[in-house]
Amino acid sequence: MPLTLTAPRLRVRVPAAPPAKRVLDLVGAALLLAALTLPLAAAAALLFAATRRRPFVRAAATGLAGRPFRTWRFDTAAAGRAGALVERCALDALPQLLNVVRGEMSLVGPRPEAGTDRPDRLLVRPGMTGLWQVSARSDLPWEEMGLLDRHYVENHWLGMDLAILARTPRAAYRQRLA
Repeated sequence: MPLTLTAPRLRVRVPAAPPAKRVLDLVGAALLLAALTLPLAAAAALLFAATRRRPFVRAAATGLAGRPFRTWRFDTAAAGRAGALVERCALDALPQLLNVVRGEMSLVGPRPEAGTDRPDRLLVRPGMTGLWQVSARSDLPWEEMGLLDRHYVENHWLGMDLAILARTPRAAYRQRLA
């Protein structure tokens, strides 16, 4: 009787590829951080020179599945003219790119809040920009902002994220002029 040897089957667990949205977030945040290093450093130096304290502030927020985290922002409130200049140049929220790299936020999604009475927002990562920001920004009543957030949560896909990202610079510029 011939002897047959069989190798034991190895169960190798291959990690799943990250979702396309997460890849977009990582690549986009890395590119933006690289491209904006000098303006962000200049804003931080300007705010530090104006206040002699840390140029960043961290605010409590609720993320995906209700996980708490802290968002990064430039502290423009105490800096007077320097803070107004940083806001006018639309640099005040760009430190949140660090939250995107860490996986706490996305480039696109509902804006982060400290707590929310709308649990549907907790089904996606909060974003730096979103559907209501590029639609009409602060011109909308709170109810309509909530409806646009809900529409994004229920219907988001990579193409919608790309369209929102493409419209964000113009919307930010339009808001800064108002």
